[in-house]
Amino acid sequence: MIAQWWESLSVIMKVLWGVTLAASLIFIIQTVMTFIGADAGGDMDMDAGGALDGDFEDPTMGSGMNLYTFRNLVNFFLGFGWTAILLQDSISSPTLLIIISVIVGIALVAIVMYLFKWLSSMQQSGTIDVYKSAVGCHGKVYLTIPGERAGEGKVQITINNSVREYAALTDSDTLKTGTPIKVVEVLSPSTLLVEELNSLII
Repeated sequence: MIAQWWESLSVIMKVLWGVTLAASLIFIIQTVMTFIGADAGGDMDMDAGGALDGDFEDPTMGSGMNLYTFRNLVNFFLGFGWTAILLQDSISSPTLLIIISVIVGIALVAIVMYLFKWLSSMQQSGTIDVYKSAVGCHGKVYLTIPGERAGEGKVQITINNSVREYAALTDSDTLKTGTPIKVVEVLSPSTLLVEELNSLII
């Protein structure tokens, strides 16, 4: 039955179904891993030169505000794919169908990004005074930080034996994912100024 249905599909629909089902499975795995604290979704970010950096380690629940992540790519295809599949019989114009599907995909990315931003702010609000506790803390880069304050990345640092994730800037060269860092200044409750830890060693 399933085989006959699959064979009846056009090549485009087979590709669409394949991408959508894969995105759905990855989304489910990411969601489960996030809420059990393991988040093995493997976020990938794009550094200033356009190269992809992968991080498959165990982050805390981040804000998700960097557009160039594997999570957001999955969310886009999830929204785009299911919209196209569900509305294909209702919308006769392929162009209109694609436009609507793209809009839904982008909307889903935005919703998830701001959901994680809200969850991150809730997590970081706790009892930690970041202005008093963060300076001098060590950690590592989670999403690449462009050099010379050209843009924000993300870092994970340990404060009072708790791992926290913050947006971060640096005055030095670009800091790639996994680079050990030290917090040198707190710019805002959610943003830190950091530098490479190795650069402090004389």
